[in-house]
Amino acid sequence: MTKRQLKPKGERTVMGFDFGTTSIGVAIGQELTGTASSLSAVKAKDGIPNWDFIKKHIDDWQPDLLVVGLPLNMDGTNQEVTFKAKKFANRLHNNFGLPVETQDERLTTADAKARLFEQGGYKRLGKGNVDNMSAVIILESYFEQAYG
Repeated sequence: MTKRQLKPKGERTVMGFDFGTTSIGVAIGQELTGTASSLSAVKAKDGIPNWDFIKKHIDDWQPDLLVVGLPLNMDGTNQEVTFKAKKFANRLHNNFGLPVETQDERLTTADAKARLFEQGGYKRLGKGNVDNMSAVIILESYFEQAYG
């Protein structure tokens, strides 16, 4: 893998992940605009994704930063999946050599379902759609926290 020049903070392309044990939502966003769009979800088995699909997203979009949603309990404490998400974040960094940050993702699934329902009713609530919309919300909340 070749090392490329990273853009300065505020101008980076950022890829977000909504980690799940069976499906991982993926979104791409721009710090400059603070907006994000969903990409195709990546299937996982016990939290282990098909790394080739993640590599394809990274090769296609050339992100400068990766952000992984951190599933916490409502009181901010860790749960079992929190540790799996952190492990996934570490593997992303080790596999692709890109900086990785985590973002609190409490309530993103409920927010994602509400947004999707507004866009098209129950038919929009498929698992991949929810995971991808959750990834969009994770990125948007990351941008808002960093720049809002």
